[in-house]
Amino acid sequence: MLNVENLVVEFEHEGYAVRPIDGLGFVAEPGELVVLLGPSGSGKTTLLSCLGGILTPTAGTITLEDTTITELEKSALDEYRRGRVGFVFQAFNLVPSLSAVENIAVPLMLGGHSRRAAFDRADELIGVVGLGDRAHYRPGRLSGGQQQRVALARGLAHDPDLLLADEPTANLDYIQAEQVIRLLRELRSRGRIIVVSTHDDRLLPVADRIVQMAPDVTSESGGPVEVRYTAGESIFEQGDRSNHVYVIDDGEVDIVRVLADGTDEHIRVMASGEYFGELGPMLGFPRSASARARTDLQLTAYNIVEFRERVLGR
Repeated sequence: MLNVENLVVEFEHEGYAVRPIDGLGFVAEPGELVVLLGPSGSGKTTLLSCLGGILTPTAGTITLEDTTITELEKSALDEYRRGRVGFVFQAFNLVPSLSAVENIAVPLMLGGHSRRAAFDRADELIGVVGLGDRAHYRPGRLSGGQQQRVALARGLAHDPDLLLADEPTANLDYIQAEQVIRLLRELRSRGRIIVVSTHDDRLLPVADRIVQMAPDVTSESGGPVEVRYTAGESIFEQGDRSNHVYVIDDGEVDIVRVLADGTDEHIRVMASGEYFGELGPMLGFPRSASARARTDLQLTAYNIVEFRERVLGR
């Protein structure tokens, strides 16, 4: 079982504190295909890096069976990455000068396997992904979908418990994508956990579990809501999930950005008739700044559909 609890990742970018993952948790059972669904910037690749032991989260725990990955250090972490987790990259990362079967075998040899054992395993896997007739083709002679299947075979080379795939269908047409999705579905049935990041809805029907990396705000119902704040109150904070767009009916709002050292950078003052907070809900991103009442304040809060229809007239 894979268990992720209260995961937080925070880092500094150009002086700002960025928190792409904040309190995330989910569980995955052996043999499940887990889809991390969300737009670019929602933390999908960051989460895969944490699951793979490449990135250490700020807080929270990741456990695979009896191993707490977030507590591993140095040699134990290297051993985990070599033996228990496999990676499949969006850009394939195949070596152009090596054949398909060599791209699978060479990492095994570098990991200590004999040449014969490495190529026996590579021959087995090239058949599993349906490319036995192209085993000796170099990547330049393979289609995008075929290269992705070679990358999947390489990720499976050491028979990992956990396979991580970053946007495996992003650069493929629908025929190639169908082949890769069918292969992922078949690999799932062999007992390993597969975690796939994507913004591609084509993967959803075959998923056993979907982890929403950004909230679905477009389905919220109910009319606009009038809300009031007293001077100094927070309307939302940088990093909060985005649900509403606000129109100022009366009063003023300070927009500030929180720096990595905890201090505030003042961005602007907004007054009656203006709106703010629209980009987060539109893009599915967390708030990129904080909004605080500069004076006593009356606002109207809209979900994104209402905002487009009633305020923008779209």
